[in-house]
Amino acid sequence: MRLVVQRVKKASVEVDKKIVGKIDNGFLVLIGIKKGDTKEQADYLVKRLCNLRIFTDENDKMNLSLKDVNGKLLIVSQFTLYGDCTQGNRPSFIEAARPEEAIPLYEYFCEQCQLNNIEVQKGIFGADMKVELLNDGPVTILLEK
Repeated sequence: MRLVVQRVKKASVEVDKKIVGKIDNGFLVLIGIKKGDTKEQADYLVKRLCNLRIFTDENDKMNLSLKDVNGKLLIVSQFTLYGDCTQGNRPSFIEAARPEEAIPLYEYFCEQCQLNNIEVQKGIFGADMKVELLNDGPVTILLEK
């Protein structure tokens, strides 16, 4: 499982010209799920994500978590995080989990984040999504398990 975490001032996701998820201050999280990923991996990444201290404190040091700043999450599925470009110019996505495996794990991941008392907004799995964000910093972190 792979996460791209972007600290944002605001972010939204649109499907068919309709906003389906929107946050202010928080993290835009792009999540890629690989074949064979487990709930245990999701639990590990939820804990890391919800406690990640990348917001600045009064001394301008990255020292505050989502909970400390009352931040929100916008979680967007993105199978292309498992695109393999080692051969040729066209990525292969054979490592990405099929929807029947990925959707339940994606939903589980989102539910576990909510259980950490963090507001969660989501994209729509498998939809053609338009993501808009105002990256803060910019700060972008990769998490993987």
